[in-house]
Amino acid sequence: MGSTADKVSGKANELAGKARQSVGEAVGDRKMQAKGVAQEAKGDAQQAKGEAKEAVKKVVDKA
Repeated sequence: MGSTADKVSGKANELAGKARQSVGEAVGDRKMQAKGVAQEAKGDAQQAKGEAKEAVKKVVDKA
């Protein structure tokens, strides 16, 4: 996956995780909240991966 795709997927997972947390909180489902936290963390990691790929690409392009 390219850096842009990683960032987009990461943002989607982050938003879906936040939504899942909110729904879990609204209905009192702690398991759903926990899954939302995990999904949000996965999204954050994907975004960081995309940013790292982009940074490496910029360094390689300069060389």
